[in-house]
Amino acid sequence: MKQLLVSFFSFSIVFVLHACAQKNHQSTRVETGFSVSRTDDEWKKILSKEQFDVLRLKGTERPYTGKLLNNKEKGIYTCAGCGNELFTDEMKFDSHCGWPSFDSEISGGKIITAKDYSLGMHRIEIMCAKCGGHLGHLFDDGPTITGKRYCVNSVSLSFQKFSDVQKKSASTDTITLGGGCFWCVEAVYEKLDGVISVESGYSGGKSANPTYQEVSYENTGHAEVVQIVFDTQKTSIEEIFKVFFTVHDPTTLNMQGNDVGEQYRSVIFYRNTQQYSIAKGLIDQLNKQKVYDRPVVTELSPFSVFYKAENYHQDYYALNKTQPYCRMVIQPKMEKFEKLFKDRLKKNN
Repeated sequence: MKQLLVSFFSFSIVFVLHACAQKNHQSTRVETGFSVSRTDDEWKKILSKEQFDVLRLKGTERPYTGKLLNNKEKGIYTCAGCGNELFTDEMKFDSHCGWPSFDSEISGGKIITAKDYSLGMHRIEIMCAKCGGHLGHLFDDGPTITGKRYCVNSVSLSFQKFSDVQKKSASTDTITLGGGCFWCVEAVYEKLDGVISVESGYSGGKSANPTYQEVSYENTGHAEVVQIVFDTQKTSIEEIFKVFFTVHDPTTLNMQGNDVGEQYRSVIFYRNTQQYSIAKGLIDQLNKQKVYDRPVVTELSPFSVFYKAENYHQDYYALNKTQPYCRMVIQPKMEKFEKLFKDRLKKNN
């Protein structure tokens, strides 16, 4: 069902190509296809005027004015619009150009590029791959072994000290779950208090870097999954599992409703013995108490690797609530979750 419906939807990215030392572009940009996508009015509510002018309108801050230009602290530089991790302090160097400069980026497709022919020259624009925010430009005149210089507007960046990052990491955990269509599972966990991030993707198969089409129609062995990072001081792995067994049917083998196939199997990819023991104990309890009419067939497998799905799958329900699949399949699951866990919803929901 989902494969039939998704074929009707197309996703595109429209870039207005401007550059690092140029006038602001005053018209409204329209873009889709990023995992974080907002209207201009929504961006204006969360960004300062200077951030909006640069990140969304591709403007440029005045050289030697950015607060992060001379920053020497140890930490991670993230996109000021969406928090996507872009650079570390070890990649930063003083280029004397007036803007923060880096000789490389954090791996994993954090940054995308586009050709920029503004100002009568050819340059390479760099943008955040998560939200499409304009960062600056990439040049081949770096002094280090990479030969690269990522020239970035300071206002496009936020900075997290390593001490703060380490403190945060000490109170977080990660679990990877498959409960049928990942659009459904992702939408639910994005509303649970204590969940920091949810990404849709693929896991459990034999193919590296699979595509949605391959997982849907070929024998990859991958399941559609969500990878959840959560704050253990606000929620627990037990609650994560309780939500999991509430919002999908763990008794149907390789299917959820009209979504049929191995990719829709119920599965928990555990990362340690604690996660395994808690999941196994909960499954045994559900079967003993005959909570369901049929035995639970949820697969318990050790986690190996997670492949993030294509951008248009991320935050799918939030961006496509009026689509038939969202209304007919996802919305009832959301209503059930919100009713049973009403005291555990994020405050901004």
